[in-house]
Amino acid sequence: MARDRQKNEGEPQKRSRRRRSDTRLYVVLGIDLALVVAILFVCALMISRSLHERRRPDLSALVAPDWYTQDFLEINPYSRPGTKRSEINDIVIHYVANPGTSARQNWNYFNNLANQTGEGAVSASSHYIIGIDGEILQGIPLDEIAYANAPRNDDTVSIECCHPDESGEFTEETMESLVRLTAWLCEELDLDEHSVIRHYDVNGKDCPKYYVAHEDAWRELLAAVKKKRKES
Repeated sequence: MARDRQKNEGEPQKRSRRRRSDTRLYVVLGIDLALVVAILFVCALMISRSLHERRRPDLSALVAPDWYTQDFLEINPYSRPGTKRSEINDIVIHYVANPGTSARQNWNYFNNLANQTGEGAVSASSHYIIGIDGEILQGIPLDEIAYANAPRNDDTVSIECCHPDESGEFTEETMESLVRLTAWLCEELDLDEHSVIRHYDVNGKDCPKYYVAHEDAWRELLAAVKKKRKES
């Protein structure tokens, strides 16, 4: 009986040891599983980054189509610093906020900033300017930054659009050229309409004014870009 009693008294201790052993095993398995998941996640990120790098276009090698005009600003500290970059992640739409002016007049404004002196100097520019009649001027190469989208000048391309009145609404001609240019840029830069944003979306500025106030008009513009991409 004494041996039976000792045997019975030892059973709880054995079960307790087994439970502790099982707990340690589960902890070790849990840690191993977490490490495997972490390794797989890091590998997936590295593969994704590698694929993105392979798809990234050479900005300096892009060939401009014949339906817009390249007329680069002179290199200067205030509108074309000549700073190179290798990546574009978003296309940013602006309005010039100067009703009735042409693409050439706004190009002249950016170019003349080179002549500034004194402490009140300002910096401003855009890769593209689209006129009221739909003409397109490219003032800065895509592989250089423009002073338009702070704090994201390094990885965005800017498009300034002229407009006839204070509302900031674009003419049909301007809109047609904007959709065409934006769709072309999306294709060349491996982007889509989700990468087309407003200046407002970068830093909260009321630009492009009409398309900040009228979300429906902005959605229509993005839908038009999507449709144009599918057609091309």
